[in-house]
Amino acid sequence: MMYSSRRKPVLYFKEERRFLSGRCTVYKLFGLCMVLLLVSLLWLQLSCSGDMSASPRADGRPGQQQPPALPRPPCPSDGQASAADDPSWGPHKLALIVPFRERFEELLVFVPFMHTFLNKKKIRHKILVINQVDHYRFNRASLINVGHLESGNDTDYLAMHDVDLLPLNDALDYGFPEDGPFHVASPELHPLYHYKTYVGGILLLTKKHYGMCNGMSNRFWGWGREDDEFYRRLRKADSFRPSGITTGYKTFHHIHDPAWRKRDQKRVAAQKQEQFKVDPDGGLTNLRYQVESRQELTISGAPCTVINTNLECDQNQTPWCLLG
Repeated sequence: MMYSSRRKPVLYFKEERRFLSGRCTVYKLFGLCMVLLLVSLLWLQLSCSGDMSASPRADGRPGQQQPPALPRPPCPSDGQASAADDPSWGPHKLALIVPFRERFEELLVFVPFMHTFLNKKKIRHKILVINQVDHYRFNRASLINVGHLESGNDTDYLAMHDVDLLPLNDALDYGFPEDGPFHVASPELHPLYHYKTYVGGILLLTKKHYGMCNGMSNRFWGWGREDDEFYRRLRKADSFRPSGITTGYKTFHHIHDPAWRKRDQKRVAAQKQEQFKVDPDGGLTNLRYQVESRQELTISGAPCTVINTNLECDQNQTPWCLLG
């Protein structure tokens, strides 16, 4: 019995040495490497998926509000760096006009996403970001007018495109609208605006047709109503909307966060009276602006042109351009 009790520590010691033997350690290291490899591949797949449905989140630091984390743009391997002006894709070229001010987080997502989307559809295009740098209130319509005039002779149709609206359905048509204005973000598909006369968000027109309308009214400083006035200009034209799209309100991803970036919806009495009228003379013919500079940028392999623009305001006509 005494010898038996003395052997037990020796037996346990031998079993412990066997567990730590060199052969077992090699197996464990090999298994650990395989686990790390699988985790790395999974992380790479998730980071390059380009899934735009990720929900925004703040970084949570106390006492400091942070902008929401926007969806990750597609990885360069998705092919967004390919040529945007391949002549074999057809005779027409799109000027994608983005009225813009201080929404850089959204722009970093928008440009590579749209470049990839249009390349997949073989749409010749160039992305023009019309950046308002003056001290007046934001004027979306005037910036689109600037984009039309500055888009160059190499494009023959344009897309009036919000920076916070991303198309998720590949069946959406961004081709040349030869039959008339084509409202891509139609009210039955847009995630927010569902009234019948809505023509905002994304609208395609030939440049010839846009000129015949005299562009958009320059009287709308602040957010909203400029597209409602433009609808009245288009009423006599045959306009079209997508058909056969079954994704409903999930057709687009709206990446604007109203809690972080407030809209400028202030209205004075005179402005409220103007907003439901048709501007018979305003548009391209009375647009006043200066191009401060042009910048050719590449965002995640996607090219775009930023046109820094100073708008001018006749305060006798629209004194609300300085409101706020």
